[in-house]
Amino acid sequence: MKNYEKKEVKIKHNDREIYGVSYMPITSKNCPVVIFSHGFNGTNADFSMNSEYLAVNGVGAYCFDFCGGSVNSQSDLKTTEMSIFTEKEDLCTVIDTIKDWENVDRDNIFLFGGSQGGLVTALAAEEYIEKIKGILLLFPAFCIADNWNERFPKLDSIPDNYEFWGVTLGRVFIESIHGYNVFEHIGKFHKNVLIFHGDLDEIVPLEYGERAAKLYPHARIEVFSGEGHGFSEAGNKKVADMTFEFVKANA
Repeated sequence: MKNYEKKEVKIKHNDREIYGVSYMPITSKNCPVVIFSHGFNGTNADFSMNSEYLAVNGVGAYCFDFCGGSVNSQSDLKTTEMSIFTEKEDLCTVIDTIKDWENVDRDNIFLFGGSQGGLVTALAAEEYIEKIKGILLLFPAFCIADNWNERFPKLDSIPDNYEFWGVTLGRVFIESIHGYNVFEHIGKFHKNVLIFHGDLDEIVPLEYGERAAKLYPHARIEVFSGEGHGFSEAGNKKVADMTFEFVKANA
């Protein structure tokens, strides 16, 4: 018999609905929880292995689909309506909702974000310092604004729709980060931060992770040798192990 319960949980906000899956230990005491945020065109399922690993070991987890965050998203909004900032709104709503669940230790809520979800997680954590115990960032895409500003240096060059990696983005995605300097908006989070980054990452160069690690007062970066943007099975297993150890050490 499983010692945790997995179930679909939908959360409403701003006239839209977020689809997610919770993985909660079956226990009489309140438990720490990790909220997982997926990357560009990802889904909640990207972190099912990590969540099951945590739940079996007494730590709760919630994985969700960003609204408009993927062609396979089960949450509301079209991909053309999504931006970094609509995703930040989604994550903030999830935090506000989960902290009031009766089986959650509200003093021990952690955030985990991968790639674009890592950027979103870092931005949300700046506004939720008192509510969040620690954050984990998996090859966080702090390069996103730089990449798009290089591609469209002038506002009037931004198209209404733009096809990127199989996803149709709307003008709002590109325009909202025009001239945006990510590193001016992160770094105030003064609790523990753990960054996972591969040294062969061609999507988000390692230097972005290293720069972020120096910016936070209490951060360390774990560099995975031979890993790119998207880890091997062994790399992902190590991330799951280290995530549990991070929660255990900080809760």
